[in-house]
Amino acid sequence: MSGSQLPVLIIGGSGVVGAQAAATLRKLHPDLPIIIGGRDLARAQKTAHGLGNASAVVIDLARRDLGLEATPLGAIALFVKDHTLNSMRYALDHKVPYVDLSSGTFEIGPGAALYIHHPDRAPILMASHWLAGAAVFPTLQLTAAYDTIASIRVGVMLDEEDMGGPAAAADYERLTTVAPAVLTIQGGETHYVTGDETKATVRSVDGAHLTAQAYSPFDVLSLHAATSAQAIRFDLVYGQSASRRRGAPFSTETIIDITGRRKDGTTSTSHLEIVHPQGQAPLTALGVALGIEALMGLRGKAPTPGLYLPETLIDPNYYVAQMKAFGTVFSAVTEGGH
Repeated sequence: MSGSQLPVLIIGGSGVVGAQAAATLRKLHPDLPIIIGGRDLARAQKTAHGLGNASAVVIDLARRDLGLEATPLGAIALFVKDHTLNSMRYALDHKVPYVDLSSGTFEIGPGAALYIHHPDRAPILMASHWLAGAAVFPTLQLTAAYDTIASIRVGVMLDEEDMGGPAAAADYERLTTVAPAVLTIQGGETHYVTGDETKATVRSVDGAHLTAQAYSPFDVLSLHAATSAQAIRFDLVYGQSASRRRGAPFSTETIIDITGRRKDGTTSTSHLEIVHPQGQAPLTALGVALGIEALMGLRGKAPTPGLYLPETLIDPNYYVAQMKAFGTVFSAVTEGGH
């Protein structure tokens, strides 16, 4: 069996988002074998049965071997927070590409240190971005038209009915309450905000002005490294989405505003509104599936062992095209300048 056809292990693959990621991966790659890993074997088997060409295993994150028999794997994706790092240790021990998407910027140290001790074993994708890339890639697509970036502001809406399963709720609670401060960029420098500085207002796609708070997923790290923007801020609204305010089911929203100098020398602004009518899960699932696709070389050459962010492996134009193909609605970009 070739490396690209070795099975993908999805830990937490029977959860709300993990199951969607498995289904998305199956749609993108119909013949790819998938292993659904979880604590409840019957639940994992039910998910695997619905996928076809899939199996199920019990995963024990308290064990370095995860309780697995020696099975060659093509990639591992993790949909729960692994405080033991045993899933990443397993990936490094067995030289298996690995995707992590449940860490805050303040939690990057332990995983980075573990990788640094074993830098030649496997590619490690740190994908703890908003919905695994659904904000950073459209932003990078927009910034490609600019020579210098003065500011990037991203506002996102998580509907209170769209949390997902218990693991997602635990992640939200940890990332919004445990973090000592929130990372932003001000004056080209890292700046951590607390207290009243975290408060903000985001204008929803229906024009409503909503109370938000500063939030620092890995998008802030990626955008600062990729654009050298002088100011970057990411704000999160947790409440009622525009679709629910008009009586429809929940959706998820991303609002992107950019100011800077374009390549023709003009000062300009860009505004983009993005909505997925089924909420956050389909976009998170897509982001993980595209990360696995890149790590396994299912579209082009697989990366060498290294520590990666998604934008270093995936072209923004391809990512945005897949977002649209999977039901994401992009408003027309509004631009102004002089």
